[in-house]
Amino acid sequence: MNVSERVNDSVNMAAPLTSQATRSGLPKVGFIGAGRLGKALAWSLAGVGVPVLAVANPVDADARALAGRIEGCQVMTAQEVADRCDLVFVVTPDGVIEAATQALRWRAGMGVVHCSGATEVSALNKAREDGALTGGFHPMQTFGDPMAAVASLPGSTITIEAPEPLDGLLGDLARRLGCHVNRLPPGMRGRYHAAAGFTSQFINALFDQAAQVWASWGATPEDTMRALMPLARGTLASIESAGIAAGMPGPVSRGDLQSVDKHLDSLAPLGPEMMAFYRLMCGQTIPLAQACGGIDAATAARFRQALDLPNP
Repeated sequence: MNVSERVNDSVNMAAPLTSQATRSGLPKVGFIGAGRLGKALAWSLAGVGVPVLAVANPVDADARALAGRIEGCQVMTAQEVADRCDLVFVVTPDGVIEAATQALRWRAGMGVVHCSGATEVSALNKAREDGALTGGFHPMQTFGDPMAAVASLPGSTITIEAPEPLDGLLGDLARRLGCHVNRLPPGMRGRYHAAAGFTSQFINALFDQAAQVWASWGATPEDTMRALMPLARGTLASIESAGIAAGMPGPVSRGDLQSVDKHLDSLAPLGPEMMAFYRLMCGQTIPLAQACGGIDAATAARFRQALDLPNP
């Protein structure tokens, strides 16, 4: 049975499947690659009743670590995974997705999916040419620790790019995992992945800048984290509750030009790079404050003048 046939049996996935008998309508899933994302996704799918039957990986120990937590999952060659499974997740490093796909023979009607945020689905063209349905299935979550990722995946968003009926099947799997579904049109993966970086690794850069400021009076990185993590969590909670613009704290949001002037005076001794960073980031908050009615156009112009930024 292929993905096209199985998808009609798998559309009703509201309740988790708990036994081998009840999961017979789901596709047989395999993984090519057993890194952190592969482990977390395979364990998560198996945990909600999806039959994960096979894994292939160049490093045998990683493949066995993935398979060891899933009853009935076997370590195979990549070609065996492609031959025996209905839906194959190619979770190799991004740079070798295309080569890994090109090295194998695929079957008509099966599903072949990668989990990269930035790589276009066209990297799977060899599988598509062989008759398989191809797509993207990207969880918007971090995977530094696979077991921690299993716990944090529910509630996340999974971005799907695929034709029907694969699109419907992948959406069902995402919802079974307790995730929201975002659908992406072709050609947008680079832009989509860049946007995800704004709220993931760019946060690290913001904390680094704050730590440099704290270090100027002798505070340690631990001091910085202890003080600023609760503040960051509070801001995220405010954004979640009130929205991006209305949930923004800080002097610009309340029209406090005096505080911004003090910031500029106190940061100047730390050098032009710190000043440029502050001006850029503070400037980005001005239209947000206007959008929620916190400041008017005249006040916005005064902020831009203080920050030495041009008016739009």
